[in-house]
Amino acid sequence: MSSQDKEEICVEISNGQIDMITGIVYRQIISQRSVKSLQMTVLVPRNDEPKPAILYFPGGGFTSADYNKFYEIRHALAQAGFVVAGAEYRTIPDTFPAPVVDGKAAIRYLKAHAENFGIDPLRIGLLGDSAGGYLVQMLGTTMGETFFEEGEYLDENSDVASVVSMFGISDLTNIGEGYEEKLKAFHRSPASTEALLLHGPAFYNSPGNTIFGDLDKAKFASPVGHIKSGHPPFMIMHGTKDQLVSPVQSIQLFEQLKAKNNDAKLVMVKDAGHGDIFWFQPPVIQKIVDYFKETI
Repeated sequence: MSSQDKEEICVEISNGQIDMITGIVYRQIISQRSVKSLQMTVLVPRNDEPKPAILYFPGGGFTSADYNKFYEIRHALAQAGFVVAGAEYRTIPDTFPAPVVDGKAAIRYLKAHAENFGIDPLRIGLLGDSAGGYLVQMLGTTMGETFFEEGEYLDENSDVASVVSMFGISDLTNIGEGYEEKLKAFHRSPASTEALLLHGPAFYNSPGNTIFGDLDKAKFASPVGHIKSGHPPFMIMHGTKDQLVSPVQSIQLFEQLKAKNNDAKLVMVKDAGHGDIFWFQPPVIQKIVDYFKETI
């Protein structure tokens, strides 16, 4: 064997090993003729210390909840020492408040199983994009409200320490605010996803409705309808060129949180669209990691 075939490498040991646990059923919704199982995936840094945790909820226009996406951000958080759970939730044709009820159930599940995953239950943050951003906003602004608490582990609370919303929805009635007329028109339709989330489709004895058909319900289903003082810290992020969810959604949430003396930060990502390649770049990912390090 030639000496050129022999090689020796020096390895610097770091604490970077991460375990992935899949197929976790955190909630089952049992109806008369079916059982809906809601799942999560958990990334766990391998060490013996109680760790802060981030619970990620995906976007999908209220029609899907692909909880294993945005892996780049989830993995970066795990490398930084966070336990990171990605969770699905009910989507259309299920209607509000189903996603919020599920989100709170996922928080309670992590707290109830904190020892299993090596989590410090007092140090849990939320991360979501688009419809997932809407969901984490709702979870952050409804802390202490019992209306949405259903299911198992009700001896645990669903309070969190910090929230990061990426291009999320804060007011279901003005998602297209600031857009030109042709982009606004979609949101006046009873077929818009926010209308379907609120009222469901027209079927049998339900006529369906637009998002404006019940403004009181639309307000109650919107994060801005729950803003008061005492919320956890929020970092609200939006792309300046988002053509699906108006940047107004993040700006108005930031302004209303600050008006009630909450700790809130607004980050506008220059030239970014809705969940495009800008959101996977190292400066954006590091901004999220650093914020959670500061607030949890």
